[in-house]
Amino acid sequence: MPALSLHVSDSIATITFDMPEASLNTFSRAVQEEFVALFDRLERDDSIAGAVLISGKADNFIAGADIEEFLTWSTPQQAEQASRTGHAMLERLERLRVPVVAAIHGSCLGGGVEAALACAYRIATDHPRTVLALPEVQLGLFPGAGGTQRLPRTIGLQAALDMILTGKNIRARKAMQIGLVHELVHPAILHRIAVQRAREIADRVRARNPRARRRDAKALLLDDNPVGRALVFRQAREQVLKKTRGNYPAPLAALEAVAAGFQDRDHGYRVEARLFGEMAMTAESRELIGIFFASTALKKDSGVGEELVSPRAVHKLGILGAGFMGAGIATVAVQRGTIVRLKDADLARVGKGLASIREVLRAGVTRRRITRQQMDDQLLLAGGTVDYSGFGNVDLVIEAVFEDLHVKHKVLREVEAVLPPHAIFASNTSTIPITRIAEASERPERVVGMHFFSPVHKMPLLEVIVTRETAPEVTATVVAYGKQLGKTVIVVQDAPGFYVNRILAPYLNEAGRLIDGGAAIDAVDRAMLDFGFPVGPITLLDEVGLDIAGKSGAIFVEAFGDRLAPSSTLRRVVESGRLGRKGRQGFYLYDGKGKRGGVDASVYGFTPSGANRVEMDATEMQERCVLSMANEAVRCLEEGIVRSARDGDIGAVFGIGFPPFRGGPFRFLDAYGAARAVDRLEELNSRFSGRFVPADLLLHLARKGRAVSRRPNGWSVTQRTPA
Repeated sequence: MPALSLHVSDSIATITFDMPEASLNTFSRAVQEEFVALFDRLERDDSIAGAVLISGKADNFIAGADIEEFLTWSTPQQAEQASRTGHAMLERLERLRVPVVAAIHGSCLGGGVEAALACAYRIATDHPRTVLALPEVQLGLFPGAGGTQRLPRTIGLQAALDMILTGKNIRARKAMQIGLVHELVHPAILHRIAVQRAREIADRVRARNPRARRRDAKALLLDDNPVGRALVFRQAREQVLKKTRGNYPAPLAALEAVAAGFQDRDHGYRVEARLFGEMAMTAESRELIGIFFASTALKKDSGVGEELVSPRAVHKLGILGAGFMGAGIATVAVQRGTIVRLKDADLARVGKGLASIREVLRAGVTRRRITRQQMDDQLLLAGGTVDYSGFGNVDLVIEAVFEDLHVKHKVLREVEAVLPPHAIFASNTSTIPITRIAEASERPERVVGMHFFSPVHKMPLLEVIVTRETAPEVTATVVAYGKQLGKTVIVVQDAPGFYVNRILAPYLNEAGRLIDGGAAIDAVDRAMLDFGFPVGPITLLDEVGLDIAGKSGAIFVEAFGDRLAPSSTLRRVVESGRLGRKGRQGFYLYDGKGKRGGVDASVYGFTPSGANRVEMDATEMQERCVLSMANEAVRCLEEGIVRSARDGDIGAVFGIGFPPFRGGPFRFLDAYGAARAVDRLEELNSRFSGRFVPADLLLHLARKGRAVSRRPNGWSVTQRTPA
């Protein structure tokens, strides 16, 4: 069944792009061949004066390339040829005998934007679902179908580089402001207006309100002379290196391709194709594409393996605790249309929680992500209470109270007395085993963990924790609801720290032990930033809160002994009463508004080595921290805490910022080499006894020469016991 259909009415052809049995339109090889054949028809048929390109999908124009085809490339030349094929197709589109109007509604991404740029006119719907972006940089690539050449000439160099180098979404109104689209219309009249514009252009009549891009004196100065362009490129390169620390080659390659286009048009296209081919074969791109496919697969994962279990719908949500996490969960819930009942001990806390929801939603209005009416509608979904009124008809309760087992037991008993039989109780605890929380329940099979990450409206991961008693239907329901909230969901087995915090603990501990050994605080952070983490481990401790880190550390020591004991420095800093950023005193200095300054040198008074600091090799620091985390991740897979290496990688990347271009701890071990990792761990363990004992599974895989990331699932949720 073809993806393209053509209907002609009164000399204007409507090309409808609607890939069969697919939720999104993509440019596969087969689709590109269809487009070429259709272009041939448009060239031959003199009765056609103009055309409209529109999507048959509900909220998608074109999602870009078929990324699965990227995996078929084994050489740079193959990827380069794919880029050249895209060039040829869009060159045909741009030079067609008849003008083509792009009628854009919904997501217009990557190759979709590049195709729209090749059209004579672009109309978009003024709708929240309509976004335009060039996200290829997030896959370690850059636009390879002419995007680096057409976009700067369409919207100007600076705006184009901002889109290409960041991959960020551009809303419809912003797209019109920068000249990316010519006109905005209501979705109901998109096709009619597009047909009208195609006819006007075909008749060489000036289109009504064409909105050509305005180029002021500054734009002319920067774009149209070599000195101005050189300044823009130099600043862009500096910003890229500052942000990526040289770990991502694609943005620099994109800059080179854009610059080449200003020298000569044909040269620009040749450079774009060549560099696209080179980027497609980089390790960074392969890992980022791997993350893309892993997260896509998780969207289809029910969380209960092959068992046929239907999740219940969650229409009404109760939240216990209106603090930072509770209000954050309530915010994402109302944004997705769930009725929320927010409870806390007194009205002041409830009011503060509701105000927090309003603040996040208002920011969405300011950024034009939602309308004021949508904000008001979403706020109406949230209600507050100091008792359990309204909890008698909720489908799910999420507990987000203080991290104290006694308090959690108390609220569980209280709320369970009023809940309907089908309701699920989920705890947002980050450290306390769900099994222990469920001890207070009369129906432990309906108790589960839903570990959100902070801030909830920004962090993409949800860790669902199941016990041996959790019913599969409960698991399926919370997994489905997590996806409804827009989260990437992994399911893990119950254990102290679950998965994400379990692997984070040795990483943070080792960073602290580096300071014990004389390393400077900022040197440790800098080494891990250079490795690719978004924030250094010592800064992270300050951000999380040293009191919370201390309580988590005590739980890990109780469960795992000295192997996961915190460093001497961290222990003493916690005992001193410092809280980190929230208390304006931690490893770093903070001003009255909580803005971080330099290292607080007085912290060195808590270290075994005192104020004397030693120069420590950055690679040594990186290996000690990262191998401790990766080894713990393998141990979690071995114990059945995490279902698969895939889930473990996604949890680390989305939950704690493990460098995406390294693929996660398991794929990192594949690149590093299992045998090499074992040798290095054993060498480190000979120096720091007990902390670097290689996991048994890692030893086994190293002996067999097998890839760590291809390890199959360690357990099945439906079995509810480790395999």
